[in-house]
Amino acid sequence: MNGSVASSAPYADRRARLLAHMEPGSVAVLATSLEVARNADSDYPYRHDSSFYYLTGFAEPEAVLVLAGARGEQPARAILFCREKNPEREIWDGLRHGPDAARTAFGFDAAYPVDALDEQMATLLADVPALYCKLGRDEGLDTRLRHWLNSVRRQGRAGIKAPPVLRDIVPLIDEMRVVKDAGEQATMLRAGEISGAAHVRAMRAGRPGIFEYALEAELLYEFRRNGAQFPAYTPIVASGANSCILHYNSNDRQIRDGELVLIDAGCELDGYASDITRTWPVNGRFSTAQRTLYELVLAAQQAALDAVRPGQTFHSVHDAAVRVLAQGMLDTGLLGRDRHGSVDDVIANKAFTPFYMHGTSHWLGMDVHDTGAYRLTDEPDKPSRPLQEGMVLTIEPGIYVRPAEGVPEAYWNIGIRIEDDVVVAPGGHTMLTGAAPKTVAEIETLMREG
Repeated sequence: MNGSVASSAPYADRRARLLAHMEPGSVAVLATSLEVARNADSDYPYRHDSSFYYLTGFAEPEAVLVLAGARGEQPARAILFCREKNPEREIWDGLRHGPDAARTAFGFDAAYPVDALDEQMATLLADVPALYCKLGRDEGLDTRLRHWLNSVRRQGRAGIKAPPVLRDIVPLIDEMRVVKDAGEQATMLRAGEISGAAHVRAMRAGRPGIFEYALEAELLYEFRRNGAQFPAYTPIVASGANSCILHYNSNDRQIRDGELVLIDAGCELDGYASDITRTWPVNGRFSTAQRTLYELVLAAQQAALDAVRPGQTFHSVHDAAVRVLAQGMLDTGLLGRDRHGSVDDVIANKAFTPFYMHGTSHWLGMDVHDTGAYRLTDEPDKPSRPLQEGMVLTIEPGIYVRPAEGVPEAYWNIGIRIEDDVVVAPGGHTMLTGAAPKTVAEIETLMREG
């Protein structure tokens, strides 16, 4: 994920757009993630801060981006502070670009050693109208921020003023990240292809008696062998009753003949996530009850997909899925008509929630649950946000049936979720995760041939 001269243009464009949203002449400061110790002499695998990487393409730790708006004859500048070259540490830890190479490779106007940050900020913040940062979200940077402001204030007798206004930069970057450009969409398509291949591999490996963790291993192998750097989140491999636990991830149970396996897993490729869920019978054949509920969820997903197009609201996608699921719950007897009435009654009273308790979609991008508002927060009644071209979201209806009085026993311990990733496109959407089969016929054929 190291950038190059050829790939620095999108990051420079994002920095310019961010500066255009800021108060003229102001300064923004954004640090990447810290390295985190796992235990003695061992760190967790390092992963950059998403927003920092979005603006820089720079994946090394101990780095800070400063954006200084144009003031007078001084043009706007993008300045990187990063680790210096260190041949001894590079023997142990790997390549460091160092300021000079980073400035050239990533298209910055200037770059300095990170140890020079405190000294430089005392100058960069002098007489600027506002300072943008992650207010209250980075304790270490907040402490340094107070030090920088005090350093500028000590120059007051010379007529130099500290920024009188502090502003949160997070909402500005979050909104920029909601709409993906062509390069981002291409990366996410490739991530979806890799993840789809991993789900196919897991289906082919499935058989009664296999352990959940063995299927997880198949997923991780396929991710890594195709160049994905990480799983985008801890994989969920849930069999039997575990499939009714939404965020189950122990993945340690032996799977029995006749049970379903729900796998929610996606890779991260070059900083971008995929997110796929497939549910299938470990023995390769859906039972009658499993097929009934599976085809209900599949129909709900199709209704939601049909609602994805520019101008439709985000929440209309969920509403479309809920209507199909609610009708199916009445048809299957999961909800009694004598008690719950019509499908409109089920929706109005939220009687479907014991079997479907989560939303149908979320934004997807550099984070699995990506940034951006779901409602128009500047409107008095905060209506649902309209979809627009370039937005990427998941479509993931499900149904989860736990043993309970009045619930037909044939459906007990069946949990089903079907999830795909789509880009809002002219007139509709583009599927990013079509490599993973999902119809009953496709799944049964694949497992029979596997």
